[in-house]
Amino acid sequence: MEDNVIEVNNLEYFFGEIKAVDNISFTVRRGEIFSFLGPNGAGKSTVINILTTLLPVQKGSAKIAGHDLKHEPEKIRESIGIVFQELTLDRDMTVKEILEYHGRLYSMSKAERQERIEELVSLVELEGKKDTLTRHLSGGMKRRLEIARGLMTQPKVLFLDEPTIGLDPQTRIRIWDYLRDINHQGTTIFLTTHYMDEADQLSDRISIIDHGKIVITGRSWELKNTLGQDLIYLETSDNWEAAELLKDLDSVKGIREKTKGIVVMVNVDGTYLLPEVMDRLRSRGIKIKAVNLKKPSMDDVFVHYTGRELRDSGAEKGAVVIPRSRGR
Repeated sequence: MEDNVIEVNNLEYFFGEIKAVDNISFTVRRGEIFSFLGPNGAGKSTVINILTTLLPVQKGSAKIAGHDLKHEPEKIRESIGIVFQELTLDRDMTVKEILEYHGRLYSMSKAERQERIEELVSLVELEGKKDTLTRHLSGGMKRRLEIARGLMTQPKVLFLDEPTIGLDPQTRIRIWDYLRDINHQGTTIFLTTHYMDEADQLSDRISIIDHGKIVITGRSWELKNTLGQDLIYLETSDNWEAAELLKDLDSVKGIREKTKGIVVMVNVDGTYLLPEVMDRLRSRGIKIKAVNLKKPSMDDVFVHYTGRELRDSGAEKGAVVIPRSRGR
């Protein structure tokens, strides 16, 4: 049996008549980095707010570090650290004062606080900023300080809600390095993100969440492999007819429509199949306007399972289909 530090069963949450979390169940294994990947409004932050006791349990159940979420919220608060999506630092306190105050809130002894502060400012590379007011820190430094604060009490689980939102690419990569170090020291990390590369690079496992539902869960490579070995993007003079001609090939796993063309998911090396694909289309008089061959990415996985681009979070879902013969 897996050693699960988080167990969630049939969790639901409503804001009025809107179902923000729709009967989800999942587990997080002790010592892993687990990610919720989804667009804004997918329900990611609502789940974190429930699990961190900021929202009540309306329906369903959950356990964190062996404690029942509904009946032992105090024990859960003692077991977790949180880094919120929005910055929550007092502008008029120094880096050291922020950490010191947090340690006092959790009744840490003076010796414990001092030792932990030294460890954490070193971890997040803020040694030279201990006496600097937070209002004078850069955005990346503030985020690193918030991570340090979340780790002050040596939590079993660190929750991070969109931890790198608004940061430049270089700072994001540094934050990823800090999170890997934290995880290697034994802290389980649960993060939400709408950045594909963040989920892909950091996570041991990923759950894609959309409209409050978990669509699929797995390791990054497992999710990509569900789409096949390669993807062939085609724009033709008759995309529907092209799909009809290609869908019955033994090496074709599926075909998906896009705005300007089709995506052919194949179970073989696409470089060897591509000439056959092009010959078959040309033999039927179908003109190939554009072609591209690539390995499946997390973007492709998300679009396949939700039917929409991640950045188009307000778009309606589109069908994910293998086209069938049309009437003539």
